[in-house]
Amino acid sequence: MKLLKNLLLSALMLWGGVCATYAQEKTTTAGVPVVKLNNGVEMPRFGIGTFLQPSDEVCEQSCLTALKAGYRHIDTAHAYQDEAGVGRAVKESGIPREEIWITSKLWPTEYGEGKTLKAIDEMLDRMQLDYIDLLYVHQPVGDFVGAWKDMEKAVKMGKVRALGISNFDANDEVWNTIMQAATIKPQVLQMECHPYAQRVEMRKKAAAEGIQVECWFPLGGAMSNGALFKDPVIKKIAEAHGKTPAQVILRWHIQEGFSVIPGASNPDYIKENIQIFDFQLTDDEMQQMRSLNKEKRFFNATLEDVEKMVWGQGCSPAKEERPVG
Repeated sequence: MKLLKNLLLSALMLWGGVCATYAQEKTTTAGVPVVKLNNGVEMPRFGIGTFLQPSDEVCEQSCLTALKAGYRHIDTAHAYQDEAGVGRAVKESGIPREEIWITSKLWPTEYGEGKTLKAIDEMLDRMQLDYIDLLYVHQPVGDFVGAWKDMEKAVKMGKVRALGISNFDANDEVWNTIMQAATIKPQVLQMECHPYAQRVEMRKKAAAEGIQVECWFPLGGAMSNGALFKDPVIKKIAEAHGKTPAQVILRWHIQEGFSVIPGASNPDYIKENIQIFDFQLTDDEMQQMRSLNKEKRFFNATLEDVEKMVWGQGCSPAKEERPVG
């Protein structure tokens, strides 16, 4: 009887472990949680952003460092002028292409039916890839509706797996326009988001449409002068976990359900940023982080400023000063 009781207890414990395993969030081999987007495609929620990499060659090395450290999501854009470096890193890494999530963005000068499909082919050529996992319209100016129609065609052609909107938090008009025009609903919204600007209202709008939020400037960006790192609340939480303020901030993003793409070219920072899956913030610590919200953005260019940058100076991705995002 005792033996039977022990066997039954062991079986129940095993079953409980199996159930717990299936209840856990799916992750990559490095422990990065994966989200199923509204089209059923699965995306790693943590990656490296390549905005403001010093050069295409440095970008290649940054991506290689990231991939070796366990990253499986790389965010680039035509305007960053480093897509070729991303593509070379993917090939040189030796990691199967299907295990790496590649995101890029179209610049407004590439928007328009017919024009955008050609730009997508050129993007694939620059990265030497057969497909892009996630493609954004980078800024909500110009003929982004025409671009979206071509992006939808690219999805049907197998050249793109998911579609996103970047910086469409600019105003209600651009948001409503793309939502009404889209046959394929956006899968991801990318915008500035961090503990000082938690973007509560935009998150509600995205959630209502089943759209995943992805955060740029998650650590505040250079314009913040390290304000988040100096915050006493964040510093205290970091000390309690034996982590850096940056790691606590990124962990907060993950536990809030965001996708997050911190940018870095320093190999030490790249490795540090991903070391956030071996600890967890408590409910009280998460509430402390949420209490920091001031809806204070560090990048405050208006939509009019962006339009001037794109059209007023005759800019193109190959020549312009690099835009944010």
